Amino acid sequence: MVTYRTEPTQADINNVKEIISSSGFFQDHEIPVAIELVEERLENGVESGYHFIFVDIDGRTVAYSCFGEIPCTKGSYDLYWIATHQDFRGKGVGKKLMAETMAAIAKLGGRYVYIETSSKQLYEPTRKFYENLGCSTEAILKDFYDTNDHKYIYRLGV
Repeated sequence: MVTYRTEPTQADINNVKEIISSSGFFQDHEIPVAIELVEERLENGVESGYHFIFVDIDGRTVAYSCFGEIPCTKGSYDLYWIATHQDFRGKGVGKKLMAETMAAIAKLGGRYVYIETSSKQLYEPTRKFYENLGCSTEAILKDFYDTNDHKYIYRLGV
């Protein structure tokens, strides 16, 4: 049974760590950043500016997204994180999570979602995922993350 929820719990600190760690896409120094956003939301609620959607399958949290309105914009949102546990990748969980995320952003008055990712070969499936969802490449910032590691910025209309 698949359920979606928007309120993080204390258990989601470990859930997010497990999801991010299992994926093999993120470096060790990125994991605390993902956890920090959950902690910020737990501490400050919606005032934190961070919104979440968690996917639970048979009581296990297997994927999540984190997004928020970009300061000083009207209806432009950043997708900070979207990740699916390695055991559930390739099963449509991410695609359904993205649809739920876009619906939530639309409900908040969002117009566009901006998404960034790396140009490294490791992230080719990630870029294909976004492109298959209909995201357009808005910019490529050369050598952003490191030499020969460019930042792709995608945009998706709500």
